[in-house]
Amino acid sequence: MTMVNTKRVVTITLNPALDLTGSLESLNVGTVSLVNQSNLRAAGKGVNVAKVLADLGAQVTVTGFLGKDNPELFHQLFNQIGASNHFIEVEGATRINVKLVESSGQVSDINFPGVKVTADEASKFEAKLLQLAKSHEYFVFAGSLPQGISPQQCAAWIELLRSQGKKVLFDSSKTALHAGIAAQPWLIKPNDEELSELFGQHLSSPVECQKAAEQLSSSGIENIVVSMGADGVMWLNAQQWIRAQPPRMDVVSTVGAGDTLVAGLCWGHMQNMPKHELLRFATALSAIAVSQVGVGLTSQQELEQVTLATKMFDLGQASSHNGN
Repeated sequence: MTMVNTKRVVTITLNPALDLTGSLESLNVGTVSLVNQSNLRAAGKGVNVAKVLADLGAQVTVTGFLGKDNPELFHQLFNQIGASNHFIEVEGATRINVKLVESSGQVSDINFPGVKVTADEASKFEAKLLQLAKSHEYFVFAGSLPQGISPQQCAAWIELLRSQGKKVLFDSSKTALHAGIAAQPWLIKPNDEELSELFGQHLSSPVECQKAAEQLSSSGIENIVVSMGADGVMWLNAQQWIRAQPPRMDVVSTVGAGDTLVAGLCWGHMQNMPKHELLRFATALSAIAVSQVGVGLTSQQELEQVTLATKMFDLGQASSHNGN
């Protein structure tokens, strides 16, 4: 009998970045701020997901678009985590995103535009996707879009994979999220802010987030996971809601916590974990991420401790959409 679980996964980062993270006492806007610690690393949401998945034991294939001018740190990381590199290299430099982390825990993100992708390069990427679809079931699309790739194009790629029976986990925001949802990915993971933006109204409570997610579920998305920061994670699947509440963590940086959650959800499904165990595991993994700078699993023992301390709740059935 063949084993159903798999270690093979493709992560897609259409608009990667070199993350320049600086820690400082406080940000002085309009004047000089002194950074006391800094770090430059290969990143982008899909790249972060790949790193965590590799730490968990996955065989990761990475693809997307990389600038030809500065791919070295990406190549180093892919070698280090044993990822199979299928990035399409395009003219120009991969962007640098600046993240300023204040001692209060507040993070200011300064995100630059990415490389410009031509129609020819987009076609090469599509051919690569189809090639990888022959040998992989799980695909994680994560992050923003570079210049030259429209939200509609991204949605078409999700649709292409879905039409081949692939499980597509999609984590993006703004217009890319809006368009991608219409392609009915298998799993989405908006946070409360992204959900609010999607619906054009401030969703301030878990109940409001649930109602919004249920509307998306009725459009055919099988798994909707809503992350609410310290308030934990809710998951809607098969008309049932469950919620995981991690223990309080000492927050060092929230950078990469969402990507870590996506990696945990993906790995849990790849390993056929039971639902409650899966959400508890993914939530604990994400909780640990806020207590460190950078993504990756540093301690298996800590993961086990935080998983045990993560509480699970059944929130019951999704309410029907006629206002009941």
